[in-house]
Amino acid sequence: MQNSVARSIDRYGVVGHPVAHSRSPMIHAMFAAATGQNLVYDRYDLAPDDFTREVGAFFAAGGRGLNVTVPHKETAARLADELTPRARLAGAVNTLARLDDGRILGDNTDGAGLMADLHRLGCDITDKRVLILGAGGATRGILGPLRDRRPAELIVANRTAERARELAGHSGCVYEALATRKDLPFDVVIHATSLGLEGKVPAVTAKIVGPGTFAYDLGYGKPETPFTRWATEHGAGRVAQGIGMLVEQAAESFLLWRGLRPDTTAAHRAVIA
Repeated sequence: MQNSVARSIDRYGVVGHPVAHSRSPMIHAMFAAATGQNLVYDRYDLAPDDFTREVGAFFAAGGRGLNVTVPHKETAARLADELTPRARLAGAVNTLARLDDGRILGDNTDGAGLMADLHRLGCDITDKRVLILGAGGATRGILGPLRDRRPAELIVANRTAERARELAGHSGCVYEALATRKDLPFDVVIHATSLGLEGKVPAVTAKIVGPGTFAYDLGYGKPETPFTRWATEHGAGRVAQGIGMLVEQAAESFLLWRGLRPDTTAAHRAVIA
């Protein structure tokens, strides 16, 4: 990773494991072309044991910024020298930026990206009953913005009950065993686990979705994700995947790095083509 960073051009990238599927390079190339910014954006597949060392080498060699995806978001929060308020609240980072003094700033643009995409899709969660599946770094990034929209109920469910209970309590929402609920389905179900990368879905009752449910997967795939397919098969009235969120959170990262927020209309068209 260090050898790929040249000092003659501003370099950025996305770090994950796996990361070959990421559409971020295409999105940021479109943003750069539209705004006249001179930069290069690459993918970096780093195993967890290599993350801290290789990211440090990237910035030491002149790299300007990185997006961070599964499974590194919480590690990135610990690596950063400084956190933005929303990253501090989330305890997870999806954007790293090298400051002028050489320190590394950690931010989390996931929540802003999700809320912008839900608005684009006409999904208002105010007074709605919302379920989040998963309690990892992705969920940490979206809980605060979701809570700020004042849903009637905001619940976190996770395979490891204690992790969901801890995250829910820290974030001011609720953890609950879904099997005990009588008032299913939910209005909005957000899938925030990494199981889709393995072709799997969470082991939850199909009763969480129904004709009035909007099922949203933070992941994305063509033509669907395992979760959106599962939700459709079990009667969800509407489904969407997180490719739109990816575009919007990327625009927030671009704003942090370059000082201007690109228009996202063309990028939305390109990623669904």
